[in-house]
Amino acid sequence: MPPARKMTAEHKAALAKGREQANAVRAYLEALETNRPKRGRKRTPESIAKRIAAIDVQYETAGSLTALQLLQERKNLESELAAMSTKTGPDLDKLRRAFVKNARGYGAAKGIEHATWREIGVPADVLRDAGITRGR
Repeated sequence: MPPARKMTAEHKAALAKGREQANAVRAYLEALETNRPKRGRKRTPESIAKRIAAIDVQYETAGSLTALQLLQERKNLESELAAMSTKTGPDLDKLRRAFVKNARGYGAAKGIEHATWREIGVPADVLRDAGITRGR
């Protein structure tokens, strides 16, 4: 059995750089996905409180199955309201800067074109700042 070959320092550095690029791209794309606007009217704490009040009124005269559904809706709304008050999302500016720094090299290594970045939801100005153009 031949002895195991050791990786060179250059190879280790290249692997580390690839991991850094992939992590920066992944983090930014995931942040874009979680912060993508939802369809329909945006809920506010006031609109949730108003719906909870309406549920309380309906509950008084509801049948057993309707009451069950109303109680579940109330619990869901209370959870949503609690999440709104404690939600601190990812630092998009920090993730954007890391993406801009790493996306061009990552895209070149993986053969990812401008149109593909756009299709997954990366804004054109971010790609421009990263040096990714339509021609590559």
